Amino acid sequence: MPSSPKSPRRLLALALGLGLASAALGTAVPATAQTSTAPSATAGYARYAGSAENAAGNKAFFEAVLKSVAKKQAAHPNLQSVTVYYNASQAPSFRSQISSAASVWNSSVTNVKLQSTTGSADFAYYEGSDSRGSYASTNGHGSGYIFLDYAQNQQYDSIRVAAHETGHVLGLPDHYSGPCSELMSGGGPGPSCTNRYPNATERSRVNQLWANGLAKALKELKAAR
Repeated sequence: MPSSPKSPRRLLALALGLGLASAALGTAVPATAQTSTAPSATAGYARYAGSAENAAGNKAFFEAVLKSVAKKQAAHPNLQSVTVYYNASQAPSFRSQISSAASVWNSSVTNVKLQSTTGSADFAYYEGSDSRGSYASTNGHGSGYIFLDYAQNQQYDSIRVAAHETGHVLGLPDHYSGPCSELMSGGGPGPSCTNRYPNATERSRVNQLWANGLAKALKELKAAR
């Protein structure tokens, strides 16, 4: 880990999520949860919040979910809305928070909706203990998952944690230096920040990503056939 004047505890306080790092960092396995084990990641995690590896991991997660949704859209061209399905069965302690986070996003954006399922999903939630905190990751097989850490969710507003991590599903990067009014500022503003809603800029960005990004993914999918 690069030397830093910040302690691991302080680094944790600066971030609500650690993303997937580049493959060059090697393989890491998420912590074993008390109720489940998250899938093995295909690359290591970011060594500190805000790293380039962190940003690359979040981008990879969004692209994996986007491709998963595009395949379903291509198979059912008459679908009137874009829906991202999630499975929260492996995070039973956070079902309420996850549902609230989905409601936050569904009331905030128009070009994509989140919907719970107990079957095949575009991404899943897992829970457990990990000193790195909560994070979004990919499994290397075209889908992704969000890991929710017990300790971090006790220190920070748990719905904000879930909504922040879900923001990565929808394509938003971390911005820890932002104000509390910015959802993707994560833990940067400190535990006293309980804002659970994306600001106007974040809402607009998600709508743009799911209008333009999905169209591009569908075009690429069609060209590959």
